[in-house]
Amino acid sequence: MSDTDNANREMNGYTVAYGRDEAPFPVYAAAGIAAVLITGGLYRANPILFGLGSVAAGFAYYNLPLAEVGRPRIGANQYGVFIEGFGIIQWRSIDSIELAQIAVRAVTLHELQITLKHPLTRALIKDWRKVPWYRQLMRLPWSMTHDNKVRIALDAFDKEPDEIHRTFQRMWRHYRS
Repeated sequence: MSDTDNANREMNGYTVAYGRDEAPFPVYAAAGIAAVLITGGLYRANPILFGLGSVAAGFAYYNLPLAEVGRPRIGANQYGVFIEGFGIIQWRSIDSIELAQIAVRAVTLHELQITLKHPLTRALIKDWRKVPWYRQLMRLPWSMTHDNKVRIALDAFDKEPDEIHRTFQRMWRHYRS
């Protein structure tokens, strides 16, 4: 059992998982389409069908964490902010927690941006960036920018972006002292 799995079982405090509504459907649909196309490509010896099936299988594999609903992906407790596949950022290493709204065509995406005061090696209490080989090509809930900022896309989670931001802000103010 990996450190991340142990942490998920021991994580208490505020946790957020991927949404249960429509998030798993595209993953299952892509996996079904991949199975049909790959089977058809092998049966008819058609490399185009096999290639399209492989692309659909890659999409399903990358987005597989969206189908694992109920498992905490981000959260916070007295030690800091927990981010799956990243680690635990201690409260005193956080400079700011902001909610950014990004307009993309007709959709508004929400992103939690955590700016760090210290370099990443000093900011992390636990470092979980080394993931098992079979999870290296799967979706992670975070990305890192060059200016020491951790970005978390919030739209796939089961709680509203404003609620997540308010809770993280409140906990940060309480625990950073």
